[in-house]
Amino acid sequence: MPDTLAHLHPATIQAGGFHVGLATTRTHLAGAYELRRRVFCVEQQLFADDQDNIDSQSTTIVALANADAVIGTVRIHEAEPGLWFGSRLAVAPAWRRRAGLGAALIRAAVSTAHARSCRRFLAHVQVQNVAMFEALHWQVLETCTLHGLQHALMQADLAHYPPVASPDAAQAGAAA
Repeated sequence: MPDTLAHLHPATIQAGGFHVGLATTRTHLAGAYELRRRVFCVEQQLFADDQDNIDSQSTTIVALANADAVIGTVRIHEAEPGLWFGSRLAVAPAWRRRAGLGAALIRAAVSTAHARSCRRFLAHVQVQNVAMFEALHWQVLETCTLHGLQHALMQADLAHYPPVASPDAAQAGAAA
């Protein structure tokens, strides 16, 4: 199986104007938390503070523009052996609906978890984003209300997400 996300979406990586990878520095992690705060606390007013106990056990993936500007983020965590969740997908307003950034973050999240023994990948998705996830081979399992908003519990079809040890490897592959 390919070990790069470039195999999955080379146009997004090469022409999208961003780099998707693991948040490996404090600056990138702080940028991810700040973007989440702006999206979930200020814009959507879902939380007073969106950081929670899942942050301490999760892996954060970021999309960067200009090397250090965090323009997108998502976190993944293993809830139980083989069962992984993605959450807190956030994209900076200026980058929404352009360059495939949300899709690239979703692919990176699922493919990274798949490389870490994921057998099932789920996410609670706000209803306005369900169509995008369905286009990326996800299916709705049920609907629910979380934090006062309608969500769909969705499951990714892992057959469409080859395991990738690190989304950063995709960038090296795309540059070669």
